[in-house]
Amino acid sequence: MTDRYERTEVITILDHEYTLKAPPGGEQTLLQAAEMLQQALATTKKQFPALVGDRLLVLTAMNVCSQLIEARQLHQQQLAQAQGQVEATVESLARTLAKE
Repeated sequence: MTDRYERTEVITILDHEYTLKAPPGGEQTLLQAAEMLQQALATTKKQFPALVGDRLLVLTAMNVCSQLIEARQLHQQQLAQAQGQVEATVESLARTLAKE
């Protein structure tokens, strides 16, 4: 069986190195995710300077997950709104065409 994750990247999080494999073309996403995590950790550390290690990582992960949930909810609301607008436009076009 061929390993589709051929490229490895070494990232450092909280002074620990992690060797991670990325799928072809996914290396940039992996590096961006690592950078995003580093920034989130720095933000959490500023808010809670006494936190270290696992506690810092868990609180940061919870904050990131909360942001992701909020973004998903906003996306769903915007998608529903766009679908409603498309349906209204289709109905308007259908009425206009029916009059002709």
